[in-house]
Amino acid sequence: MSDMVIAALYKFCALHDHKQVRDTFEKLCLNEDIKGTLIFSAEGINGTVAGQRESIDKLRNTLDKDSRFKGIEYKESYCEKQPFLRLKVKTKNEIVTMGVLEAKPIEQTGEHVAAKDWNALLQRDDVLLLDTRNTYETRLGSFQGAVDPGLNDFREFPKYVDDNLDPQKTPAVAMYCTGGIRCEKASAYMLAKGFKEVFQLDGGILRYLEDVDAAQSTWQGDCFVFDNRVSVDHDLRQGDYSVCYSCREPLREEDKLSEHYELGVSCHYCCARLSDERKARLRERQKQVELAQERSVAHIGADMDALRKQKV
Repeated sequence: MSDMVIAALYKFCALHDHKQVRDTFEKLCLNEDIKGTLIFSAEGINGTVAGQRESIDKLRNTLDKDSRFKGIEYKESYCEKQPFLRLKVKTKNEIVTMGVLEAKPIEQTGEHVAAKDWNALLQRDDVLLLDTRNTYETRLGSFQGAVDPGLNDFREFPKYVDDNLDPQKTPAVAMYCTGGIRCEKASAYMLAKGFKEVFQLDGGILRYLEDVDAAQSTWQGDCFVFDNRVSVDHDLRQGDYSVCYSCREPLREEDKLSEHYELGVSCHYCCARLSDERKARLRERQKQVELAQERSVAHIGADMDALRKQKV
């Protein structure tokens, strides 16, 4: 088994003492050398973290001791090295930000559809298949026949629904995202707007890739993930993408052949909108990263393996 365990988790629940809960989990993660991000709010918990097997087990045991986290959506994957640079434990207004009052997942969400039943649902002629992720994610892969709303940020989802969908004309909607959490918010919003049948892929794309054999799969491409792996394929193995340090867009090797690509500075997605001053700062940062690499010393701004992967 690989050395590092990656735990992705979320739960919508009433968490009025979320600041105190945050302090408890920050202390645990610091003591156990767990890195990644955990977010707490009055509506629950969300995060992805990584650490050694024993450390992640302690985290899971602590979650299990709090009855409010019963039934938490929890998935593990594995990698050889720590995929996160640091630990961030935050409190926010929402555990996944949509910014509208109508979306209340604690009160109602769409019907959860198991991965094994997903393909059958999509055979229905009256179901609109909707991807709730951002464009930099949908570029890497999607389900056959899915509608891409063209979101730059999840906050844009309510406006897309209001401007483009009518519950009277499209009463049945099936939606998906990476791990399931965005669909909880999205489905709660659509139900509040009067859509009659709202379905969501339980556990998201990652659960589907884990549970559905590739021969029966309707997934095409890679799935973007929010750590230094950047993407995973249908076997949940690390994909062939890296990211632009400046704009965080995922890049294939052929993208790095562009005249606008400069390691640690820019790519063809962001080069035109970067000021000369910004490029100069990024070049200086990249110089420090490479000096640290030559000395085999970790630089706080870059993971060594990710840096080597980005080089053409």
